[in-house]
Formats: sequence, C-alpha cells, structure tokens
Amino acid sequence: MSQRIVSVFPGSLAARSGIRAGETLISINRTPVLDLVDYQYLTARPSLELLLEDDDKAQHTVHIRKLIEEPLGLTLESSLMSCPKTCANHCMFCFIEQMPPGMRPSLYVRDDDWRLSLMAGNFVTLTNLPKQEMDRMIERRASPLYISVHTTNGELRKKMLHHIHADRIMEHLHRFAENGMSFHCQVVLCPGINDGPELDRTLGDLASLAPHALTVALVPVGLTRYREHLYPLRPYTREEAEQVIRQAEAFQQRLLPAIGTRFVFPSDEFYQIAEHPLPDVDSYEDFPQFENGVGLLCRLRDEFETALRLDPDDSAAVSRRVIMATGTSVAPFMRELVSAHPIPGVQIAVKPIVNRFFGETVTVSGLITGQDLVAQLRDEEADEILITASMLREGEDIFLDDMTLDQAQSALGIRITPVPDDGADLLYALRGTEE
Repeated sequence: MSQRIVSVFPGSLAARSGIRAGETLISINRTPVLDLVDYQYLTARPSLELLLEDDDKAQHTVHIRKLIEEPLGLTLESSLMSCPKTCANHCMFCFIEQMPPGMRPSLYVRDDDWRLSLMAGNFVTLTNLPKQEMDRMIERRASPLYISVHTTNGELRKKMLHHIHADRIMEHLHRFAENGMSFHCQVVLCPGINDGPELDRTLGDLASLAPHALTVALVPVGLTRYREHLYPLRPYTREEAEQVIRQAEAFQQRLLPAIGTRFVFPSDEFYQIAEHPLPDVDSYEDFPQFENGVGLLCRLRDEFETALRLDPDDSAAVSRRVIMATGTSVAPFMRELVSAHPIPGVQIAVKPIVNRFFGETVTVSGLITGQDLVAQLRDEEADEILITASMLREGEDIFLDDMTLDQAQSALGIRITPVPDDGADLLYALRGTEE
C-alpha cells in the first residue's frame, strides 16, 4: 500500500531533499508503508532510502541520513482514523450495543484496532488479529498497548466476548512479554461473572507478566435502559463494589513491595458506588489509567487545592450564582469539594442531572445529554452553568444527542461554560476569572 504525501514541512529534511507534496511514498528501505505506524517505525533510522512516484508514475529514489529521532517532515494522506479495523466481538457488556436508535453514525462505530491502541490509547481485545498483523505488531515493537482483558479464563472470555478466539488472550500477552513489549490492561467487571475468584485469577495471571504488564484498571459495567434481548446484567451494589475495592487493595499491598507498583487500580466509579473514601493522590502512581476514570477525582481535588494555595484570592468578588451540573455519581464529591473551599462572592449549587436519555443507571457526567440538561435546569436561576467538557463531542460544541451548546444556552437563558477535567480550570471557572 502506497501513501500519498499531502504536505511537506518547510525547511524539513524532506523539503531539503526535494520531496514534494503530491508525490506518492511507495516504500522506505524497500519496505512498503502500510500506514502511519509503519511510517513512524521505518523512519526511525539513521539511513533512509525512499522510493517515490510522481503524478506521471515515474519513480525515483531519495537517500536521507538523519538522527534517529529527527522527523522527516511529511504529512501523509491516509490516517489511522480513516479506516480503523472494526470489532468482531459481541461482548455481553458492550456499551455501543446499548445505544438508542437514531443517533449520529459515529456513535455506533466499534473499533478494535491495535494501531489506535498504540497511537491513541484505545483498548483492543486482540480477537480479530490475523497472524501477519500479530507478527507486524511484534516486529514494530508496538508498545505500550492498551488491552481489554476482562478475564484470563479462556472459556469465560469466549462467553463474555462471544468470540471463538477470545480464549487466546494469555498466549498473546505471553508473546508480547517475550518480545519485550509492554501493555496496560482493562477489566470491565460484571457482577457474579468475572469478579470474585475469577478476578483473583485474572489479577494473578496478569501480575505474573510484570513488568511487561504495567497496570490493570477495574471498571464496573455500564448499563443503559436499551438492553432488550441482550445478556441479563445488573449494576454493582454498594457491598459488591466494596468487595472489589478490598480485593484490589489486597493485591496492591502484596505487589507494591514485590514488583514496585500497586499494579491494580479500581476506577473512581467503584469508590462512588461503595461510598468509599478515595485513595490519596500518591497512590495512583502518576495516573497511568486516567482515561479509564482511574484517579480523575483525586487529581481534580489535588489540582484544585494546589491552585488555591498558589492563588488564594481572598478578596470578595462581585456576587454571582453558579450551577455545577454533574452526573449523579460525582455530585457528592463536588459538593464536598466546594463546601470545604468556599469562594468569596460565589454561591455554588451542585445539581446532579439524572440521565433520562440512557437510563438512571448511567450516572457519569460525560454521558449527560443536552435535553436532560435543559429539562432539569429549566426552572433554575443562575449567572452561569458549568459543565465538564467531556459532555461535548471532542473539538465541537455538541452533546451526545446532537443538541448544540448554543441551543442549550438559548433554551435556558443562561451561559453554559464547558470546563476541562482540571482542578485549576475548575477553580478559575467558579471564580469567573482566567488563570
């Protein structure tokens, strides 16, 4: 597969070598360039031989000597996002299969592409990899990867993922470890299925692969109200969530002195369900599974309190009323945070938004829709509403239900401000000032 060059960075090695936009990159060091992973791997060499083709199909070769880390300066037409490999599983807990009909097509896409795991941190199951792709992963030393394990019991994993080859997970992970590759793991826990003794087995198996196995995140299954004809699952109870935390803590206490890391980390949702105090900030070891909701609240609090210490701003501001619209699970934490640190001149009301769109069992802030926000805040009065930026599509001012931020603001007659998941940003948003 060849790659068309759409731009050449001025002054770059490629530009100085005479490479032009519009040419096609055929190979590097006589190896075809299949995708961006290949391009990055193959260009990390001190000596390159690039075979190029122009619009007239005439081919020529360019030789370049460079530092290993020095970029060539090319932008290729294809990207990893243009044709991701889709998921062949039918996981009993798949959130996408629980989506309501009629939403934008991108919300129904299920990727299971190791390239996105490497480049963007997406979790993959490794069930739909042909041998040549597995070999390419190992040849490219694709690392670190993010892998959805869920269980190391092969027969149980086949049942959970509904895929005939799902039982090969430990075979794949052992091969990665033998070739010096590292990986983070995810376990979506379903009550009575892969927790309890099965979780002990999974954590023991994965810990045996350390230091190549870097971390394991434990995440409770997410369930919407659109589960007709799907495998019968239920949410975690408070007692069951507490048991998961205790299991994780037992492994942490054993593994920290043995391998130098706590290794296993329950997501914030488990602590919220169990109404269990969050660990201290140092317990998260630089937040390696932050995107899984592991330590997000602890880091938010630490950043908020650090910003307060560095910029106390005790002067009374112009009086104003702010609503913090959150998911129901995080609302108690937010109330505790702002109650412990009152801001002069600012009246703060934390308003948990019940998720009518997906169902009340969905309690996280990032899945709140515009219509639920508007319906439940319609009678409120405030100078500003703060929401987490994760409620909106990345890079766009649009909610999951396709309501725009402007439409929500017009319906409520109140300014709505998206705030990144950063404690300092939250502090300054509450104050109504910029850092």
